[in-house]
Amino acid sequence: MSSKKGSVSSYTEDWLPVRAIQNNMIITRDNYKVTGVKITPKNIFILDPDMQNNILIALRNFYNTIDYEFWLIVADRPVDISVYMSQMQLLLNETQSPAIRKLILQDIDKGEQFISNNVVDTEYYFMFKSKDVDLLQKRVRQMINGLATCGLNASLISNSDLRLVLENFLNGGNTSEFGTVMPV
Repeated sequence: MSSKKGSVSSYTEDWLPVRAIQNNMIITRDNYKVTGVKITPKNIFILDPDMQNNILIALRNFYNTIDYEFWLIVADRPVDISVYMSQMQLLLNETQSPAIRKLILQDIDKGEQFISNNVVDTEYYFMFKSKDVDLLQKRVRQMINGLATCGLNASLISNSDLRLVLENFLNGGNTSEFGTVMPV
């Protein structure tokens, strides 16, 4: 906040209690550290009903072992397939066979549909906070191991993931797109 009485800052950084994002943690102004795990999505509905039930029971048991405050966060991340599209274009330029060219063109068309429809990946995070870094690291290991027993892959949340979660929270899930401002 500004030092002038009655003046309110227009910068998010001034009212958000985030001091830094480093070492896969959000560090708040009151010295709490926020970290967590990122869960790789898995579509259990393509599995047979017994496997689905086993995973759901394992998840329920896992949730019941968590004895501290946590947040389950779902965030959308834009899908960037530009490298894939470039590779497809190079492959198309090198290919002479009409049948293979047709298949590549179909892939390129499908990729362009993804781009024009703003396709996103949905990502899942378990996050928690503490002032004790050792406790946070222990919780991360427990989360990763507990989710593995449920058949899910999880990894330590990255700085990039933390920025994405904050951006989604602050922008209501909308991606910021900055560009040149042109007078109309």
